[in-house]
Amino acid sequence: MKYVLNIGFIVLICWLTFRLLFSGQEFSSILEDLHNADTRWIAVGLLLAFMFVAGESCIIYYMLRVLGQKTKFLRCLKYSFIGFFFSDITPSASGGQPAQMYYMKKDGVKIGFSTLIMLLITIAYKAVLVILGLIFLIFNYSLVADHVGKMWWLLILGFALNIAFIAVLAAVFVKPVWARKAGIKIVNLLTNIKIIKSKNNQKYIEKITRICDTYTIGADYIKNNLHTVVNVFLITAVQRLSLFAITWIVYKSYGLSGYGILPVIALQTMIGISVEMLPLPGAAGITEGCFMIMFDRIFGKELMRPALLLSRGMSFYAVLIAGGLVTFASHIIIMRRDKQIYADEGLMKTMGNEKKG
Repeated sequence: MKYVLNIGFIVLICWLTFRLLFSGQEFSSILEDLHNADTRWIAVGLLLAFMFVAGESCIIYYMLRVLGQKTKFLRCLKYSFIGFFFSDITPSASGGQPAQMYYMKKDGVKIGFSTLIMLLITIAYKAVLVILGLIFLIFNYSLVADHVGKMWWLLILGFALNIAFIAVLAAVFVKPVWARKAGIKIVNLLTNIKIIKSKNNQKYIEKITRICDTYTIGADYIKNNLHTVVNVFLITAVQRLSLFAITWIVYKSYGLSGYGILPVIALQTMIGISVEMLPLPGAAGITEGCFMIMFDRIFGKELMRPALLLSRGMSFYAVLIAGGLVTFASHIIIMRRDKQIYADEGLMKTMGNEKKG
């Protein structure tokens, strides 16, 4: 029900956003503007969206191989589509990795391995975003300052939240015992001031302990396998850049010139930093608003709205729909498989009882 409500929230926010953005404009003119985009460039954009999803699949496939787990790449691709689907429909993308671990466990992947892989992906995904953001901010400061407009406060907040998140991870890695004690003290404090219910106190303490223990194992692995971690970071960088480049593909699909790929990627990176940590499913609404501010002068008033539809459509909605279809199909397969297993177990019990009789 929670996921259904989140999907409903995304639909509602998107409907309100697009009603606001396209108010006073005929639907036929919007379709005409979309039709004017070069379909060859749009095909490239969809390929980049697929590369974004497949990038994580490559990491999962690579890490499972390193850990001695033989698997097919298509199965890893399934995990990625499922992960992005649940990430897109939950606040701060919090539901993606638990869902991936669930389906990996169903396919026989040990929970310790999947936890380590998801941990490395989380670290690389956030760290690469911040690193790219800082690089673009330093070397393209005038461009960012010229286009960020009223978004400065949101960009600063985004940097702060992402850096704080990475700092917490680093603290858990470097001082796991200290992090565990600090986490337990915070839980006890929140319990004392009635923010956390007393009956849930122990549950949260156990969760913090489990997380810290997992991160300790991850820290030991990273220290002893730096080359593997470097490879994960490189793949993640390609994955991130593939997604951010979609806006430039849309730019070229309308035959526009004047801005190279790097400036457009720089601005799209700033949007990613600004919105990804916000507790909104899919960062719906706020992402569209940021796009309108950052790319107003790049696309111009006539092409801004169709460009937004195409860019957001390929980078978010296409991935969301494809992920939903893969998740639905995967769940049907698992239900049938579990049903068959239960049926076989029941048959074995019946045969055993008959033999005893």
